[in-house]
Amino acid sequence: MRRANCPDCGPTVERVPWADGKHAQCNVFRHFLASWAKRLSWKETAECFGVKWDTVCRSVQWVVAYGLKNRSLEGIEALGVDEVAYSCGHKYMTLVYQIDTGKKRLIGVLKERTTKTLENFFKEDLGPERCAKVKVVCSDMWRPYLKVIREVLPKALNVLDRFHIVKKLGEALDQVRREETKELHSNGYEAVLGNSRYCFLKRTENLTEKQSLKLEEVLQYKLKSVRAYHLKESFDAFWHYDSPRWARWYLKKWCTRAMRSRLDPMKKFVRTLRNHEELLMNYFKAGKGYSSGIVEGLNLKINMGIRKAYGYRSFDIMKVALLHQLGDLPEPKSTHRFS
Repeated sequence: MRRANCPDCGPTVERVPWADGKHAQCNVFRHFLASWAKRLSWKETAECFGVKWDTVCRSVQWVVAYGLKNRSLEGIEALGVDEVAYSCGHKYMTLVYQIDTGKKRLIGVLKERTTKTLENFFKEDLGPERCAKVKVVCSDMWRPYLKVIREVLPKALNVLDRFHIVKKLGEALDQVRREETKELHSNGYEAVLGNSRYCFLKRTENLTEKQSLKLEEVLQYKLKSVRAYHLKESFDAFWHYDSPRWARWYLKKWCTRAMRSRLDPMKKFVRTLRNHEELLMNYFKAGKGYSSGIVEGLNLKINMGIRKAYGYRSFDIMKVALLHQLGDLPEPKSTHRFS
């Protein structure tokens, strides 16, 4: 770039509108690299276009910084909150999604899974005015999340994650099966429950032919696992109710039946349901239009993005990559496309 010594302004450097600062690449090429970095890993992008990994990294950072500066967080009515393990050693990050109809995106990547971290995001990043407009929040039953949502978003319906509730019911059933398997083995009985785990846990329509035959064989016995399986299958009817009143009625009937089953894992699951009964009813009050199935689908994309890069050494770089992939951020405008 040419340099002029102006008598009025002093030393002046020629303005280059297609590049910023001291970057070696023009804006259009950085935008081009960032667009390919959504499809390929950053290492593959660098190899394909003959640049260094750092060049691709800086290009994505530039695009994400522009997107965060120019994105709009107005009109958010539904949020999803969940955690994902991002490294060995039980390191979790908190993810906040917008899950409105027609607009699903990642809006927050928080390094820790703590009350303070989530609270700061709502108060500082989202802001009190936007929080007041949120109508629905989907989350799991982790107490710190429930506490923050109750305090910071008092007007929002906190819909408990259907996925995690069904998962806990499956864990209770599997615990009954494992305990009974050990009991039958120690008493010298035939191992009728061998290789039957997924026969109990999978939905009937998803069973293979071999698993279906195995399940039919096991259900002929009077076992604790069979009682637990029938409880698990009957609980599915709870989600098909439309009226909160009748859904609550069925839940109470089912809980009473499960408490009389004399199966400790199932009774423990019932106590969990009773402790969160009001939050369960919010699923029906919200018109059954929101669930964390959307969140789990986005979490799957998060995990795929991390695996595609074989992990990230820096949390900040991982945050940039995830927002680039799932943030639906506005991109810098250019007068022409790189070809």
